Amino acid sequence: MNFWRYCFFAFTLLSVVIFVRFYSSQLSPSKSYEKLNSSSERYFRKTACNHALEKKPVFLWENILPSPLRSVPCKDYLTQNHYITSPLSEEEVAFPLAYVTVIHKDFDTFERLFRAIYMPQNAYCVHVDEKAPAEFKESVRQLLSCFQNAFIASKTESVVYAGISRLQADLNCLKDLVTSEVPWKYVINTCGQDFPLKTNREIVQHLKGFKGKTNREIVQHQGCCLLTMQLSELNMSTKSIQKKLTIYFGTAYVALTREFVNFVLHDKRAIDLLQWSKDTYSPDEHFWVTLNRVSGVPGSMPNASWTGNLRAIK
Repeated sequence: MNFWRYCFFAFTLLSVVIFVRFYSSQLSPSKSYEKLNSSSERYFRKTACNHALEKKPVFLWENILPSPLRSVPCKDYLTQNHYITSPLSEEEVAFPLAYVTVIHKDFDTFERLFRAIYMPQNAYCVHVDEKAPAEFKESVRQLLSCFQNAFIASKTESVVYAGISRLQADLNCLKDLVTSEVPWKYVINTCGQDFPLKTNREIVQHLKGFKGKTNREIVQHQGCCLLTMQLSELNMSTKSIQKKLTIYFGTAYVALTREFVNFVLHDKRAIDLLQWSKDTYSPDEHFWVTLNRVSGVPGSMPNASWTGNLRAIK
């Protein structure tokens, strides 16, 4: 009696083992699906749906490398992520823009921003903080390698909030952009957490309304909001700055004409102001707007007020 009981127990155990092994083999991914080389969540979903329709087992592994592309060709990456690869209107082709973007973290956020502002007729310079992790830098580099009109700044800064390095990061990109073959009309600077509220065409139409003037918001109402110090009075030799400049305070985010950018990069007044600004707090909030008030500068608006309406911020 005990013999048959043992036989029955052994048979039952063997059956369970065989069943488990068989079931596991059905669930195990085939070698072709062990790791899907994907660049985005949408690619995973698309692949999963295709395999499900074909009644094939699908396993999506989550250990995705930091690289946004991995082995996905650029063409497929742009298609899967819905990048605009052809101009949408003749008006936009005739009025190309340039963008400066200063970033240091959150690649996914930057990628969404870049996708939202990207147009094939524009030019894009991305400044990656020197302190950013190597993986982040490599992800940005791989992404931009898919675009002929986008690049990383040739010189990068270790950016400190409200310090001169933040302004210098913008200037580094501007130096690169003025050598670009793209005949851009205006350059707009952004940070990694910005996002456009208007289409490229709406931005173009807005900027065309300024008719070659530099667009930036300036505080000039009442004495409480206007900083009226003279450079020669601020512990600085008058030999460095030949003419007095009134310092104005305003936004650090601007739309600059190409002519104005050339003035900023080469004119002695702009160079002297930059030198003086190196030990000031948040110099990008007075550098652009002060130069915008200098009479005779290409694209300047000596009588400008807070009318730029470049950004809506939450």
